[in-house]
Amino acid sequence: MEFDAVLLAPRRAESVAKGYWHDRTINDDLDACLAACPDKIALTAVRVEAGSVHRFTYRELATLADRIAVGLSRLGVGRNDVVAMQLPNWRHFTLLYLACSRIGAVLNPLMPIFRERELSFMLKHGEAKVMIVPKIFRNFDHEAMVRGLMPSLPSLKRLVVVDSGGADDFDALLTSPEWEKEPDAKAILTSSRPGPDDITQLIYTSGTTGEPKGVMHSANTLMANIIPYAQRLSLGGDDVILMASPMAHQTGFMYGLMMPIMLKASAILQDVWEPTKAADLIRAEKVSFTMASTPFLTDLTRAVSESGNPVPTLKTFLCAGAPIPGPLVEQAQAGLGAKIVSAWGMTENGAVTLIKLDDDDKLASTTDGCALPGVDVKVVDGEGKTLPAGEIGKLLVRACSNFGGYLKRPQWNGTDPEGWFDTGDLAYMTPAGYIRISGRSKDVIIRGGENIPVVEVEALLYKHPVVAQVAIVAYPDERLGERACAVIVPKPGQTIDFAGMVEFLKSHKLAVQYIPEKLIVRDAMPATPSGKIQKFRLRDMLKAGEL
Repeated sequence: MEFDAVLLAPRRAESVAKGYWHDRTINDDLDACLAACPDKIALTAVRVEAGSVHRFTYRELATLADRIAVGLSRLGVGRNDVVAMQLPNWRHFTLLYLACSRIGAVLNPLMPIFRERELSFMLKHGEAKVMIVPKIFRNFDHEAMVRGLMPSLPSLKRLVVVDSGGADDFDALLTSPEWEKEPDAKAILTSSRPGPDDITQLIYTSGTTGEPKGVMHSANTLMANIIPYAQRLSLGGDDVILMASPMAHQTGFMYGLMMPIMLKASAILQDVWEPTKAADLIRAEKVSFTMASTPFLTDLTRAVSESGNPVPTLKTFLCAGAPIPGPLVEQAQAGLGAKIVSAWGMTENGAVTLIKLDDDDKLASTTDGCALPGVDVKVVDGEGKTLPAGEIGKLLVRACSNFGGYLKRPQWNGTDPEGWFDTGDLAYMTPAGYIRISGRSKDVIIRGGENIPVVEVEALLYKHPVVAQVAIVAYPDERLGERACAVIVPKPGQTIDFAGMVEFLKSHKLAVQYIPEKLIVRDAMPATPSGKIQKFRLRDMLKAGEL
């Protein structure tokens, strides 16, 4: 695979000179852990439904990373080859990234909720050579799905299945044979190690372009974010980090997989969100930090409060993905006894802004924090002029952690010659330099921290034989932040109901989480004189109960 990460080279010299790029990879950090604390528990992976727990020391983690790396090379994986993976927060996830990094392969994490429609595009666009899936997860047969797609994916040469028990079983191919002891293992493990500017991660994000965008990151861009993030939160080697957010999102990948290794800390992975289980893990494992979206914070606060059993080791809960309601901050601090930190970020940059540990608690519910070191933010008007504090405009970011570009779509990179990236979000800045996201100029709905690709869903509904016009808009939800509502104008003499809409979208293999949870049928849409649908009016009408 040829990666067109055109945004990296122009800013390399300045990023290194200012100390933002550290010219390290995860290999260097894993090797440092092996030298400094080989017998420390690095990873505890909990599978809730299976009731299993697997623990690994840093020595065991390094050995398995080498073993799987050689095993992947036996499957034909080499430098710059894409290894796609649709796994929950299982031990295999962490091990696969470390293994890919040993041989210069690029990991492409894919959300377990994706189905044929999303995967067929991503696997083809990313030219994945190997795909790793669970046999069954949440009662869904991932193996059968991907096998059905393989004839249309010429680049995909091999499917590896966790818990299949067959010839393509993960353990049989990658962890049971002691590949690291083979005569050529040392040469394989040393000849293709990537540099800090090589692409290490390809991750897809939903946007307004009608197709997912492949975000390319190097070790330098990822670590340029993780290091100041950990410093602002005073995280170190003594911390125990719980990650229940999906590691196929940047939240889980950067702060649940990479950060613990970079800190020589311990990570706890939870594959299925159950708040009572999370509370039990926090107590049993002495968890001190976790990060997740607002619904996780709501659920955990309720579980701990109702149990009457405190979680005294939990120092910080970083909440991002949607604004945190003020009452929830108060309830969470009282129920959990932890500092609640608000933050805002993107797949393209990682966390961009977050409040500080010594900030007034009210800032967690009234702002999304201030910029991390190495990050500049500004709010501009339609002509690009910086707006004064308090005025809403487009949010631009210039960050040392800015991605390398969108794979095969450089025209969408959204970064000007001075390095300013158009986030597509609307915001205002306080006099103290804190930002508050006030809306999105790109039309993406965030449901429980998961971006819903509005354009794609609308395009599908326009294929329905009775739909004349459709608009997908957000409506507020106390737990998830937002849910999606489909507003449809049927063709004359036709009609559509909610069940029919859902069945139509399911027949097109759309991820269940992307399906609108409300349908409103109208005779006409509010529109501009030119005929453009005024979504803001639909959102206002929904909020006011007029729809």
